[in-house]
Amino acid sequence: MRAVFLNGPSLQDLQKVELADPAPPGRGQVLVRMRAASLNFIDLAVAYGQYPGVGYPLIPIADGAGEIVAVGDDVTGLKIGDRVAVHPKALWTAGRGTMENTSAMRGATLPGALREFAVLDAASIVCLAGHLSFEQGAALPIAATTAWNALTCAAAGPGSTVVLLGTGGVSIFALQLAKARGARVIITSSSDAKLEQARALGADETINYATSPDWDEKVIQLTGGRGADLVLETVGSATFPRSIAATRHGGVVFTIGFITGTSTQIDLMPIIVNMLHLQGNNTGSVEDLAKTMAAIDAAHIEPVLADIFPLDELAAAFGKLSSGPVGKIAINIDW
Repeated sequence: MRAVFLNGPSLQDLQKVELADPAPPGRGQVLVRMRAASLNFIDLAVAYGQYPGVGYPLIPIADGAGEIVAVGDDVTGLKIGDRVAVHPKALWTAGRGTMENTSAMRGATLPGALREFAVLDAASIVCLAGHLSFEQGAALPIAATTAWNALTCAAAGPGSTVVLLGTGGVSIFALQLAKARGARVIITSSSDAKLEQARALGADETINYATSPDWDEKVIQLTGGRGADLVLETVGSATFPRSIAATRHGGVVFTIGFITGTSTQIDLMPIIVNMLHLQGNNTGSVEDLAKTMAAIDAAHIEPVLADIFPLDELAAAFGKLSSGPVGKIAINIDW
C-alpha cells in the first residue's frame, strides 16, 4: 500500500513510500480505506520536532476519515461501505482520560492518516453524519470534539455567553455548536474580514483585539458587567490573564492553546474570589466524538473548510494552517 512518511522534524522530510499491504482485520477490527485528513496544530508540532515522544520516520497527521472495506469477527454496528471518522486517541474509547489511554496518539506515537489503508479497532471509529464529505468528516475528531467538550463543561445553552478567541478550527466549531445549543457567542480576531465571516456563521458579537486590546473589558460591557459563562482559551500565555478577567463568577476558562507560549504569571485572587473553573483538555474520547457527531447531524452543521489540498501539496497545506485560516485545512488522500 501507499503512505506518506515524515522522516524527520522538517516538512522537507515528507516522502511518499510503498509499504506491504496490511493483514486482514482481526477480531474486533475493521480495514479502512483512508480518504481524507485534516490538520491540527499538533501536526505542526510533530512536523517541527516540538511534540514529545515522537520517533521518526512516522506516518503523520492525527485526524482522518475513510470507508470500511473489510470487517473482522465480532464487529457489530459497522459494515463494509460505512464512512467513518478515525479517532486520534486509539485507546480512549470512553470515560475519563488517563495517562494510559491518552498517551497513544495517531500521527505522533502511532501511524497517522496519510496511508492508503488502516487496520483499526472498531471501537476507535465513528460513522459520519450523512451530509458530511470525507474532508468534512476528517475535520471533526480533534477540533469538533474539543469544542463540544468545552461547551459541555460549561453547560452552555440558552442564556449562556460563550467567548471564543480567534477563528481557527476549534473556535469555529465551538461557534457553530454553541449556536445549535442556543448560546450567545462573542468571538475575537485581529481581522475584520474574519470577524465578518464569523458573523455570517452566527456570531452575536465580535471584537477586533487589534483595535480593542482590552477585549476582556469589552466582554464585561457586552454582558452587562457579568462576564462570560465560558471562555475557550485557544491562545496561551498572551491572553490567559484577560480570559480570567472576562469570565463570570463561577464560570469556566477552558484552556487548550499554547501558540503564544505555555508560561504566564497570573493573579490568583480573581480565580479564588470568583470561584472560577480552569479546565485543561486533551481532545476527548471516542464516545465524546460520537456525541459531537450526533449534534452535528441533528443540527445539520456544515464544517467550515478553509481549503482542501491534494497529497502532492502537503507542505502548502501546513503553510496555510500556519497562516491562521478561518476553519479547518483538509487533505484529499487521492494517490
